[in-house]
Amino acid sequence: MAQVKICGLREAVHVDAAVKAGAQYLGFVFFPKSPRAVTPEQARALMAEIPLGIAKTGLFVDPTDDLLRDTLAHAPLDMIQLHGKESPDRVAEVKALTGLPVMKAVGIAEPADLAALIDYGLVADMLLVDAKAPKGSPIPGGNGLAFDWRLLVGRKWLRPWLLAGGLTPANVAEAIRLTGARGVDVSSGVETEPGQKDAALIRAFIEAANV
Repeated sequence: MAQVKICGLREAVHVDAAVKAGAQYLGFVFFPKSPRAVTPEQARALMAEIPLGIAKTGLFVDPTDDLLRDTLAHAPLDMIQLHGKESPDRVAEVKALTGLPVMKAVGIAEPADLAALIDYGLVADMLLVDAKAPKGSPIPGGNGLAFDWRLLVGRKWLRPWLLAGGLTPANVAEAIRLTGARGVDVSSGVETEPGQKDAALIRAFIEAANV
């Protein structure tokens, strides 16, 4: 069975849908430019009923130390996801500062982009293999774009990884079959509009990922 991360959650009904459908990771966005952004206080309320064993993941984009400390003072995160231009050294710093495992997102558009997965695999606890955001995009992920999944065929890295980028209930099973991914991450693919999750789509995605 594939592990599933539902990212960009903002409402309790969708947190509940993801939990009941069997998601292993729930993502909360702490990046104000995103339509999926929440405050640390909002996230704390959303996390109150999440059972133990489901990883509460906080998505940050080039965060300052102060932002990380303030967020963790309110929201009981289990994992940090870095989705900006953080260097491998910065990934290591964030791990040391927070005492939490770190997932590093790497944008892929062409074969040359794969090299970064090796570098980040030396310091991150997990990797998120995502589609590279288009130039000028205000957000680095959640754009509903896919990349050529054939680039990943036969590839292995030092850390566990999740596949992201343009996944939907209609294509996630094929993406898993083609890439061999053992985990997937979705945000826009279970929305009716940017930032608005749909409980039925969440359930359909998790079901399709485990066909």
